[in-house]
Amino acid sequence: MTKMYVIQGGRIYTEDGVIQNGHLIVKDGRIHQIKHFPYQGPLDVIDASDQHILPGFIDIHIHGGYGHDVMDASVEGFAALSKGLLSEGTTSYLATTMTQSEEAIHTALKAVTTYAEQAKTTPDKPAAEILGVHLEGPFISEHKVGAQNPAFVQRPSVQQVKEFQQSANGMIKIMTYAPEVEGAQETLKALSNEIIFSIGHTVATYEQANEAVDNGAKHVTHLYNAATAFAHREPGVFGAAWTNPFLHTELIVDGIHAHPAAVDVAYRMKGNHAFYLITDAMRAKGLQDGEYDLGGQNVIVKGKEARLASGALAGSILKMNDGLRNLLKYTNASLEDLWRVTSYNQAKALNILSHKGSLTEGKDADIVILNDNIDVLTTIKSGYVVNNIDNK
Repeated sequence: MTKMYVIQGGRIYTEDGVIQNGHLIVKDGRIHQIKHFPYQGPLDVIDASDQHILPGFIDIHIHGGYGHDVMDASVEGFAALSKGLLSEGTTSYLATTMTQSEEAIHTALKAVTTYAEQAKTTPDKPAAEILGVHLEGPFISEHKVGAQNPAFVQRPSVQQVKEFQQSANGMIKIMTYAPEVEGAQETLKALSNEIIFSIGHTVATYEQANEAVDNGAKHVTHLYNAATAFAHREPGVFGAAWTNPFLHTELIVDGIHAHPAAVDVAYRMKGNHAFYLITDAMRAKGLQDGEYDLGGQNVIVKGKEARLASGALAGSILKMNDGLRNLLKYTNASLEDLWRVTSYNQAKALNILSHKGSLTEGKDADIVILNDNIDVLTTIKSGYVVNNIDNK
């Protein structure tokens, strides 16, 4: 159990606006009080003067980082990844799978559940929390595989998804799928109340994408990547994502997966209520340039890019705070507007807004403290403080 302490000063970003030079009290791993005036009393104080106090980031699409990958199916690997994510302000995430063999996917899903259960027994060891699974593939189009392995693409069925969900112990929260392939519509109609269906790795038309929304699809996976582009006579999935108010969109804001102007267009169209900042990161995040593995395929990392030998982009090495810094630059929006795309929207989509996603009294004390350059100074997970983070 964490002690009671105060975060003093700075700018506290809440659902009701920004509190200047107030204070926030953490007690027993939760946000106990938020006040609009300076604290005076006996509790230990974290001085956040001239800093920004936000809810901890929630990454709903991440394959790995810091030398580890979800498809490694390693409990020790999840522990290391989860600890590493705190350095970028991420306090919760969806472990994201790849298009591999059924056996490999089942093994990874079981490892996720094993780690998640074990993590509950060591709350005094701060680490980002696995909220569930994002199943990216294998139910995608072989015509838009991106960095997925085409050898393992398969058609969706209600039975197959239920089998994956059984291995995941009910933890599959989002599933990327191609709505135009055989079996997709039936699977969507049967399971859209249990899983968020996200359109991605698809050659669906504008009409097919909108029909999928009518039948229960809610998200678009990494907008601008691995889907049908906008054209003035065929708006494609991108056009549907922009114009359908019931479609929410992920974006990898690294300046590589989408041009800054394209990111700005997406934000103007979707606003801060239907936009999710994601990393789609792979194991090389936080490591040096070199050759790495992604879903059994060789990836070359150079600078800020990760690519297959074919030249195809292979996920990213983006950190959430770097993505937020880029988003501020690309959109010219304010941090008061943009904090929601890093946490609130994700929590709302995952139906966990009652205890995560914003700085509100009674919610989990999952907090990140940033400087003006959006460098992470301190991450707090369930009240436990991780200081002096090197993330410049």
